[in-house]
Amino acid sequence: MSMVEERLAAAGIVLGEVPPAVANYVPAKQTGNLVYTSGNDCRVNGVLMYTGKVGTQLTVQQGYEAARQVAINLLTVLKAELGDLDRVKQVVKMLAFVNSAPGFVEQPFVINGASDLLVEAFGDAGKHARSALSANELPFDTPVEIELIVEVDGEK
Repeated sequence: MSMVEERLAAAGIVLGEVPPAVANYVPAKQTGNLVYTSGNDCRVNGVLMYTGKVGTQLTVQQGYEAARQVAINLLTVLKAELGDLDRVKQVVKMLAFVNSAPGFVEQPFVINGASDLLVEAFGDAGKHARSALSANELPFDTPVEIELIVEVDGEK
């Protein structure tokens, strides 16, 4: 088990299987020493843990929990792509969307759920540049969708 997975296990997090793509794309793509993930949502065992808009149907705390689950799903994708999460040198960039009710402006607090988990998993290497954006709708009514760019040791 990798050091990153040991940290996750200590927090009670076990990575599952990468869910099948719902359209014509791949979960991750490596070019050189960068890996780009596709957008992920907050599914647990194939079911969205929450649906709806943050600011009306969901609280900021529920959005935070959804973002944390998205980060767990992203780590699952990265492990499948890399074979070992210890190959991640650093998380470079996060692009995050929050399914926001009109007037909701606390997207950064929602997306901290994912950012906090990445720092928990990778330490300082988990600190990243980030955009936390509002969306008026997201696929399948997920409250959060996030993609990552990570730098890794070596090419495939």
